[in-house]
Amino acid sequence: MHPSRLSDRSRRILAALVAEYVETGVPVASGTLAVKGGLGLSSATVRNVLASLEEQGYVYQPHTSAGRVPTDLGYRCYVDMLLESRRPARAPGIEAQLLAQAGESPLMEEALTTASHVLSEASHHVGFALAPAAEEDAFQRIEFVPLGDTRILVVVVMRRGQITNKVVDVGEQITADDLHMAGKYLNEEFAGRPLQQVRAAVMARLAEERTLYDRLMSRALRIAQSTFEELSTRQELFIEGFAGLIEETAEGSVSLGTLRALLKMIEEKHRLLRILSEYMEGPGLTVIIGEEHRAPDLRPFSLVTASYSDGGRRGSIGVIGPTRMRYSKAISIVDSAARTITRLLQQGTGD
Repeated sequence: MHPSRLSDRSRRILAALVAEYVETGVPVASGTLAVKGGLGLSSATVRNVLASLEEQGYVYQPHTSAGRVPTDLGYRCYVDMLLESRRPARAPGIEAQLLAQAGESPLMEEALTTASHVLSEASHHVGFALAPAAEEDAFQRIEFVPLGDTRILVVVVMRRGQITNKVVDVGEQITADDLHMAGKYLNEEFAGRPLQQVRAAVMARLAEERTLYDRLMSRALRIAQSTFEELSTRQELFIEGFAGLIEETAEGSVSLGTLRALLKMIEEKHRLLRILSEYMEGPGLTVIIGEEHRAPDLRPFSLVTASYSDGGRRGSIGVIGPTRMRYSKAISIVDSAARTITRLLQQGTGD
């Protein structure tokens, strides 16, 4: 049920119950809400409303004699009320920390590493930052570094600051001078062009007959092809906050089994990255609560994420924590951080 379909009194009581439960972690009794909730209602009235909310699935009683606890639907209703009434978020402390730690014109990697750290510290949950897909960026330069024998280190720098390293075994020894010439050829031909265009151009040139007669050009294009193919599908994920998860487990907010499941998912970054990418369907702020997650492993958690832009591409930052989360604070810091990161990255690129 949408929160607007609840009466104003039911909405106020539900909001008070969620706020009290998030603060204490203890099932909330009607008498507690009547005294502490600032509702101006009798305990009997509050009890009747809670019974109705329980019938509708917004709250439940862990035990017959206990108070009530919000369900995922109750949290959703509470969050929707927050989002309906909020103005554009501003958390000056978060903005100041990001500016101080990332600098005025940070590279993408610096900005997102800082964002995941600051969000984790401010929320005491897992903070993450998801970079835009590399394919949307422009290629800046490539460098080849000999490592001995037949292996070389390939370093690719994108226009927005993403740097990728890859070790390639080319099957033959290549001199440092030849590697320098190969890098120079690729940089002169392709620098400044979108990565997807560079990939297509490399493929086209490999198909040209003249590459058969220019060994250096052919080598350079073959190495570039394998490097750019991998780079085009890569999306960097910066994540921090394991200590906070362990703290929440000790406090009982997160079970040990749930902690293990999330830590495993974090270790398998590609899987978490895929899941988080699914939530980037549009700009703005998104809150996913418990059972709303498609991945069963994430259902004990809530996720608050907001998109940022570097002028042409979108990524996302956010926090992952237990469903018993301080949603108002999480929404404020994530939204404010996304706005600040957008400003920093657009200043850095001159867009």
